[in-house]
Amino acid sequence: MQPDKKTFFDIIVVGGGAAGLMAAGRAAQLGAKVLLLEKTDGCGKKILVSGKTRCNLTNEAELKNFIAMYGVNGRFLYNAFHHFFRPELLSFFAGYGVATKLERGGRIFPVSDDAHDVVQALKHYLDDHKAHTELNSKVTTIRKEKSGSFTVQTSRGDYSANAVILATGGASWPQTGSTGDGYKISTELGHSIVTLKPALVPLIVEEIDLAKSMQGVSLRNVRATAFQGKAKEIDARLTPQVTYGRGEKKTPRAPVIESRFGEMLFTHFGLGGPIILLMSLAIVEALANGPVSILIDLKPALSREQLRARLQKYFNNYGKKKISGIIKEYLPGKMIEPFIALACIDPEKQAHQINAPEKEKIIEQLKSLRFNIKSALPLAKAIVTAGGVSLNEIDPRTMASKLIPGIYFCGEVMDIDADTGGYNLQAAFSTGYVAGESAAEYVIKLQLPDYS
Repeated sequence: MQPDKKTFFDIIVVGGGAAGLMAAGRAAQLGAKVLLLEKTDGCGKKILVSGKTRCNLTNEAELKNFIAMYGVNGRFLYNAFHHFFRPELLSFFAGYGVATKLERGGRIFPVSDDAHDVVQALKHYLDDHKAHTELNSKVTTIRKEKSGSFTVQTSRGDYSANAVILATGGASWPQTGSTGDGYKISTELGHSIVTLKPALVPLIVEEIDLAKSMQGVSLRNVRATAFQGKAKEIDARLTPQVTYGRGEKKTPRAPVIESRFGEMLFTHFGLGGPIILLMSLAIVEALANGPVSILIDLKPALSREQLRARLQKYFNNYGKKKISGIIKEYLPGKMIEPFIALACIDPEKQAHQINAPEKEKIIEQLKSLRFNIKSALPLAKAIVTAGGVSLNEIDPRTMASKLIPGIYFCGEVMDIDADTGGYNLQAAFSTGYVAGESAAEYVIKLQLPDYS
């Protein structure tokens, strides 16, 4: 029985995110008959919310430093990046009228600051090469037939293809369609899934009342250091003066897990903001080994001795000033009351009444405000999913399954994740491009006559 031409395609791409759109476009560009299946009512939904709706496309970092931002799995991307990297990506978008600009931290955005332009460019790419798109089509099962082709069952009917590209995304931001469907499908196909973990996610603290009392306060130029161990047991003198984390050349000594300098904020449940998000995956992994705490150096530019001298000068010059008025010189207003309460100092005390132990307590808190980490927010609240289809079962040169000929992977469904800064989207575009190209070459070979 011949397959129905209306439902048979050379390649079916499952998932209409960054990786899927690029894969579908590239495969169609090479002459394959392509069907893109998207479970929601529109493609590119995660692109539209990325970079605070501005879409941080990529980063200007050199290849070696770029790769380092993915941790130990970064080397898997060398082949994909050598084939389709930042210059090719920016040239691609420029060809569709999306000019780009460079911003702080090497981040590259559309000049328009509008992620819709990125999605529209990718849609035009598909249209130009006559790739078909079906929306509101959730894939439930993929089955390999004896003939070698695949049957893809969806909520709207069955389709057949000679190759399938899984670009289903992760399990974070489910409102964009990333609900982990690809992991179930991949498992049914025989693939292994590396344990899923939230990455780039805010953290819940044990001291929730303290965090809530400072909710909304955003801090700049502070150092947050994650330690293995309970907060009260950590010697604050172990706080490093350098950054440790993904992309950094040096690794910390225990009990330090990571240390970051920059911006963070307090939430009603704990800690958030850029440096907290960057440390979150390492903290999630460390929680499996025991208690984890974070010490926040609120004045990293000052040593304890310098801070002690400055405070003493204030106390000498403004002896009748209340302690709250002096702390106001060092901290945002909303932090003053909880800070003084944490130091167990009477807020009505004047500077000249503050004794030596109380002064040391103030210095200690300014240099090491302590929190015990309870957990991260759930995976659904994370920006990125860590874990996914094992890279040991995927050919890095082609993104093809090593287990099942004709199956390809790209994007976040694989065990690849990176820090913020455009790295995750670049990986999605690059692996999508390679997967689309490789799948097209695969189906074209199937159609060639065998003269052997």
